[in-house]
Order: sequence, then structure tokens, then C-alpha cells
Amino acid sequence: MTANSDIRIEVFFTPKHVEEMQLKDKNVIVIDVLRASTTIAVALYNGAKEIIPVGSIENAAKISGNLLGDVTLRAGERNAKMIEGFNLGNSPLEYREEVVRGKSIIFITTNGSGAIVRGRYAKKLVVAAFVNLSSVVDYFVRLSENVTIICAGNANNFSLEDAVCAGRVVNELKKKIPGRCITDDAAEAAQALDKSFGRSILKLLKATEHGKYLCEIGFEDDLVFCSKQDILPVLPLLAGSTVRLATEPDRKTLAG
Repeated sequence: MTANSDIRIEVFFTPKHVEEMQLKDKNVIVIDVLRASTTIAVALYNGAKEIIPVGSIENAAKISGNLLGDVTLRAGERNAKMIEGFNLGNSPLEYREEVVRGKSIIFITTNGSGAIVRGRYAKKLVVAAFVNLSSVVDYFVRLSENVTIICAGNANNFSLEDAVCAGRVVNELKKKIPGRCITDDAAEAAQALDKSFGRSILKLLKATEHGKYLCEIGFEDDLVFCSKQDILPVLPLLAGSTVRLATEPDRKTLAG
């Protein structure tokens, strides 16, 4: 793609209608604000070696059986609560440096990990949330290629917080690449949702269905953390079957 060619941006509000091979060779952003995307960003920022997303508890058990226990953590949730026998749940506040540094983390969540696994054949796949939004936007500005944004949603249903975050990504891309972005109807809708609901992210999160549920079961502090924009300068990038921080060669290639 030439430097001045159009950039097409499409948005899917849930992964339900997106097939794995549909994403083959595409540049993909996966968003799960509450909480998988935020948690992945925190874990990598605090020194985790890698995140290994899986789609089922059975796969998590199979993979962990092939890795060394002292350098591997099993993490994730079902219905927002930590899975029995796992080391960590899905609260970003659990992923402190002393817990995750140098560790491989097998990661399963109700929505986010499955959306990432679905994009495993993508050309590039980046994990985004409000906490690392500018790092993601800047990456795709430099890449200057078409973008597919997938909202993890909530049990395959529409999730307002993911849609607003997607809209913010689109709005920021259009600001930084003026006149070149062509958006589908869903991307246009996401932009409008960001403009309508994005003035106070914390207020938004507390008003959403999943946000209310998290507050009810004691995770209100997670909402406060997930609402903060650009506090983590990290770019979680899928490489094979693992999510790691973007490597220096990636950055140099894009910069040059």
C-alpha cells in the first residue's frame, strides 16, 4: 500500500459473525475493555514474558501440562470470577510486577481470549483498550494499511464500552491520517458512540451492563483502572500463538 493510498477501517461489534479465515492476512485490533485487553496490557507492562490466549479451559490445561510450572501461570475467569485452581483471575490489579515478571501466562476469559484466538491468522493482531489506546493508534498510523477492529463484546452480544473504545480508535486514526480513512457503517456508528458516550469513560463503564455486574461482585476498582486512557505505553502484538510486546525490529520497520 502506498503512503497516500486510502485506508479502509471496518468494525465488528462482536466476533460472532467473523470467521478465522476471514481475518487471514488482515491487520486486526481486538478490544475487550472490561477486562481482558486492559489486563493483557498491564501484564506485559509489568514484565510478563508472554500471554498465551486460549479458547477453552481444556486447552489451558493441555498447554500448562507442557510448560514448566515455576515460570507459568494459569489465569482467567468465567462469569468474571477466577477459575478454580488457577493462579490469577482477570482483574488488571492482580497482575503486579512481583507476580508476573518473567512469567508465561496461559490466559482464558469469557470474551477477550477467544476473540484473539479467532484472529490468529491475521497479518498483524494488536490488543487495545483505553489504557494503551495511543500506542495502538500510532502503530497503525505508521503501518498505514487497512484495519479491522473486533469488539470482544459480552457473551457474543454488543458491548457499549468496547464499541466506544473502537470509535475512539477510529476517531484518532482519522485525526492523524486526515482525508485518507474510509469507514464502513459500523465504524461510523462507533465514532458516533464515542462522541456521545466518551466524555467520561468511568461514568460510561459504570453504566454498562458488564460494568454494573463487575461492581456488584466487588470489582469497582477495576472499572476505575480500565477507564484511564494512555497510562500504559505498550503494544501487545500477537506472534504465532502468543501475545508479546512489539519487538524493536517491528518498531524500526514501521519507523523507517
